Amino acid sequence: MPLGVKKLCYDARLPTRGSDGAVGYDLYSSEDATVPCQAGRALVGTGIALSIPDGLYGRVAPRSGLAVKHCINVGAGVIDPDYTGEVKVVLFNHGTEDFEIKKGDRIAQLILERCDTPMIKEIGLLDETLRGDGGFGSTGQ
Repeated sequence: MPLGVKKLCYDARLPTRGSDGAVGYDLYSSEDATVPCQAGRALVGTGIALSIPDGLYGRVAPRSGLAVKHCINVGAGVIDPDYTGEVKVVLFNHGTEDFEIKKGDRIAQLILERCDTPMIKEIGLLDETLRGDGGFGSTGQ
């Protein structure tokens, strides 16, 4: 089943893969934007909407080059399969300089992942495990 992509503006770019082995599809900005420095953020449009196949959801992930070179990361990266609005990307700038985005720049990548949505059943007891309720670093350094 193909990933359906609808352009919401005539010059929006369809997602692309950088190589045959790439898992992520590059997402492109449909607008100029500035991501302010020192934990600043911006919501950047892509100009596209998706029709995600059954059993999958979209995860918006950072591009490694933007992370390493410019300290740019993404947030709020789940695209539900029943969402039909414009895909927008929340970008965070952890660097010391404002980051300028130009229309057509690659800003993130879309990764399609399988997901299950089992029914919720309230239970009284949990099975015992070796780990138990240990969390937040309890399994070692």
